[in-house]
Amino acid sequence: MVKPKKKLGQHFLKDQNVANNIIDCLSDAAKELPLLEIGPGTGVLTKRLLPEWKEGFKMVEVDGESVAYLLKTLKVPASQVIEADFLQMNLKELYPAKFNIIGNFPYNISSQIYFKVLEYRDQVDEVVGMIQKEVAERIAASPGGRTGGILSILIQAFYDVKYEFTVPPEVFDPPPRVQSGVLTLKRNNTEKLDCDEKLFFRVVKQGFHNRRKTLRNALKSLGFDKELLQDDIFGQRAEQLSVAEFVWITNHVSSGVVSQKPLVQSTVK
Repeated sequence: MVKPKKKLGQHFLKDQNVANNIIDCLSDAAKELPLLEIGPGTGVLTKRLLPEWKEGFKMVEVDGESVAYLLKTLKVPASQVIEADFLQMNLKELYPAKFNIIGNFPYNISSQIYFKVLEYRDQVDEVVGMIQKEVAERIAASPGGRTGGILSILIQAFYDVKYEFTVPPEVFDPPPRVQSGVLTLKRNNTEKLDCDEKLFFRVVKQGFHNRRKTLRNALKSLGFDKELLQDDIFGQRAEQLSVAEFVWITNHVSSGVVSQKPLVQSTVK
C-alpha cells in the first residue's frame, strides 16, 4: 500500500465507478491523441487508461512510493511512468505535438497545473481534472458572478469549460475536508487573442488582484493615461466582465482608440 502524504496534497481516489465517470468525460476524439495522467497515485484511473490508450499513454508522478507501486503492483511499463514534478517539466520535450491531460490533481497545486496548461495551450487539446470544488466552480464561473477569478478569464479565453459533476469526500483515502469537482477543458478555435496577449494577461491579473476595486482604480498602477480609464466599463469590477470585454479593454488602453464594446459571451456550459 502507498501512504498518502499530506505535504504532496495526496487524497487517493478509491472508487472505480467515480474513476470511470471521470474518464468518460474525455471526448471520443481524445483517443486520437496521446494522454498524460498527472498524479496517478495508486492507479485507480490508470487501471482503465493503460489498456485503452496503450503506448500513447504516459503518467507523471512525483512520489517515488507511488511510482514503485505502479511498476510492481499494477505492472505499468517503466517507459510510461515518469517520476518528476509536473510543474517543472518541459512538455514540448515529452510531446512534440498535441496531447490531452487527465488526473486527480493535488489540491495544493491545482491552480499551478492550469496555469501550466495555459503555457502549453497550443499543444494541450483537452483537460479532464478533478480538483477542489470551489476552485472548479471558480474556473467555470460565468461573467457577472462573484466566484470568477484570474483563471476563469484566462482559461475561458482559450478553452470551452464545463463543470461536470461533484465528488464527495468519502470516495478518497484520506477523505478531504471539502468536496471535489470534475472540470473539462476543450481547446476552442482561438489561436491568438485579438489584442496584445501579454498586456491582456497583465490587465486580467491586476484587475482581479484588486477585485474589490473598480477597474478604474485597480488598473491605475499599470500607468495608463487617466483619460483612457473614463469609459463606463472601467466603473465595473473584474468579476463582472467577459473575455471579450477584457480584450476590448486591452486594445483600448494600449492604442488609446475608442471602439465599440463587445457583447458578453461565455464559453462555459
